[in-house]
Amino acid sequence: MERFLGNYSPHLYALLRIVAGLLFAMHGTQKLFGWPGDGDTVELASLMGLAGIIELVGGLMIAFGFLTSWAAFIASGEMAVAYFMAHAPQALWPVENQGELSLLYCFLFLYMAARGSGIWSVDAARGRRPVTAAGARPTYN
Repeated sequence: MERFLGNYSPHLYALLRIVAGLLFAMHGTQKLFGWPGDGDTVELASLMGLAGIIELVGGLMIAFGFLTSWAAFIASGEMAVAYFMAHAPQALWPVENQGELSLLYCFLFLYMAARGSGIWSVDAARGRRPVTAAGARPTYN
């Protein structure tokens, strides 16, 4: 399987980045605009309002591959704060406190912060050198 899917690693990472970024941005639209959902919004000048802004703007930056490392690092931190403020006090285990999504986003975005934008990104289109699968920037002779 590795021989087959390994050839598509950059493409699969790009799809992961795009889908995760768009899903994260939808959490922001839900908080700020009430869509999708029941139409309830949060106060913009609140902690939840700040979270909505980070989710919308950061999610779109991640999806489009624009300054992905920075956006993903900030999003990862937001998800860590969300987990420890909202979920951890409820119960010890994430499956008990409904914190799985926060933790998954936290570590997914931490990985993206380390890996960078990859292919199919604004950063790649702007001529930033790509990061290889091993994480090292390739040298050109």
